[in-house]
Amino acid sequence: MQETRRAERQRRRRRGRLAGTAAGLAVTGLLVCLVMTMHPDGKNDAGPAPATAVADSQETPAPTPPGKNPVTASPSAASATPSAPSASPTASATATKAAVTPAAAPASASPRTVPATSSLAGRIRPQRTYQGVATVYQAGDGNGACSFGPSDDMMIAAMNTTDYQTSAACGAYVLVRASNGHTVTVKITNECPAPCAPGQLDLSEQAFAKLAPLQTGRLSITWSLVSPSSVGRISIRYKEGSSQYWCGIQAIGHRNPLARLEVRTGGGWRQLVRTGYNYFLSPDGSGCGGEIRITDIYGERLTVNGIAVRPDVVQPTQLQFAQH
Repeated sequence: MQETRRAERQRRRRRGRLAGTAAGLAVTGLLVCLVMTMHPDGKNDAGPAPATAVADSQETPAPTPPGKNPVTASPSAASATPSAPSASPTASATATKAAVTPAAAPASASPRTVPATSSLAGRIRPQRTYQGVATVYQAGDGNGACSFGPSDDMMIAAMNTTDYQTSAACGAYVLVRASNGHTVTVKITNECPAPCAPGQLDLSEQAFAKLAPLQTGRLSITWSLVSPSSVGRISIRYKEGSSQYWCGIQAIGHRNPLARLEVRTGGGWRQLVRTGYNYFLSPDGSGCGGEIRITDIYGERLTVNGIAVRPDVVQPTQLQFAQH
């Protein structure tokens, strides 16, 4: 009986030791976990690694969609606010337009405009190409209906009556291009009456030879107005018989065709009437011997001073129209 009771007490002691051991192991495990959590080389160091990876992926540009150019932000663009005017397409277009707008001209500058349909140009207008034919004539010394006198180089032509337009074509420089590709620049010094048709130019033999052999006689051409670089200075000539009571005035050597000629009178500037022989007439003598103002087809005005009434004498000036 006593042996039975002794064995039962031993079994109870072993169960208590096992329970204590299990509890001790649990406490020990808990302490180890706490230590590992608080250790500087533990999981607290592993935390930022995924965050760094995310930050790196944000700085990597996204793949460019097909058909579009990649956009790389510059440092200045990164610092700019989205609402900055310089980032606006409208503002950029306005800036470009402002950049090409000419600066304001001085008050003393002559107005200059180059409209393709200038009301001053008459039939022969800038920036247009005309079609016609070229024929050839014996020009002698080069004098013709424009009353310029003999020509120096004989690179001259007579304009058909329609485009001659009461001498408005006189002094114009024209680039002529033949169907064979050859070109020549001529000065209009004469009128070609009927049967010359609109668009037709009658070239001096010297000028026609630049395009084709003289025996060709007739060529299909295109031609257009030009504004040459080297033409010297403008001169003024009073017609023979001019006086303080009547005068005719002519401009010679102008780079661009003339639109009008005016003289200064007591009442201001007076526009003179142009004749078919390329003089501007003052039938009552108003303004004869005074200031002369000439305007080209581009609207530029030049004022000539100190030109006395000296009939049939070429009097040079220091003036010339701008090249266009």
